[in-house]
Amino acid sequence: MCRNITTLRGLEPAATPDEIQAAARQYVRKVSGVQKPAPATVDAFERAVLDVAEATTALLATLPPRKQPPPTVPPLRRPEVRARLGLP
Repeated sequence: MCRNITTLRGLEPAATPDEIQAAARQYVRKVSGVQKPAPATVDAFERAVLDVAEATTALLATLPPRKQPPPTVPPLRRPEVRARLGLP
């Protein structure tokens, strides 16, 4: 659906809550067509991000392990992205 959402299942170490939330945010942005919610829509947008993150966490917890790791590294694990976001 969205090229910016990377596969989280099968990561070593497992996907973090921050990685799950980032993927959920990308999904909600894509399906809503909203990059930055307006004050009138911010509550609905953030609720959707939380719902998608919860569903993703539950899904990842119930799926069997992958035989091979995902082909791409999530953005929050890339040094250049972490540096751009000011993360350690």
